[in-house]
Amino acid sequence: MNAFLISTAIVFIAELGDKSQLMALTFAARYRARTILAAITAATAVVHLFSVLIGAALGAALPSDAISVAAGLAFLAFAVWTLRGDELSEDDTARAAANDRSVFFTVALAFFLAELGDKTMLATVTLAADNGLIGTWLGSTVGMVAADALAIIVGQQLGARLPEVAIKIGAATCFVAFGILLISDGLR
Repeated sequence: MNAFLISTAIVFIAELGDKSQLMALTFAARYRARTILAAITAATAVVHLFSVLIGAALGAALPSDAISVAAGLAFLAFAVWTLRGDELSEDDTARAAANDRSVFFTVALAFFLAELGDKTMLATVTLAADNGLIGTWLGSTVGMVAADALAIIVGQQLGARLPEVAIKIGAATCFVAFGILLISDGLR
């Protein structure tokens, strides 16, 4: 349960202001939210399953203190990445405007590809190296889907009035706090 709660919170924070959220907003402008959320959930579950398996392999091979310090450094890097921000490229926008033949598969494929190597995937790898696999997988999936669902709902309601800078600063601050805690725990 601890792995689930930690993973849910950290991945939720990691997803705030991420390119995937921008994709969710773009898809929400054209397709039904229920279909988008189902596709996001499927793609996220697959990507995060791979992430958890990679993290478990690393966790078994490395000492826990080294993992804790490496995870802390990764979270500090995630803070910088969050402040730098993500933008939708023309390719991402084109994927969002894809044909209506199979909205579910179009959205799922777009999210799957967007998440490969993304900070939420890397955060899941990091968490799985030192936490329970099932809890990390379920928590990271729930955290990402919840953040994207929030983006869809808030985006539909508030449109352009969303304070993106405040979200980025808040998420980066959380990453710095988690990073410092992990590094200090690993160095003890």
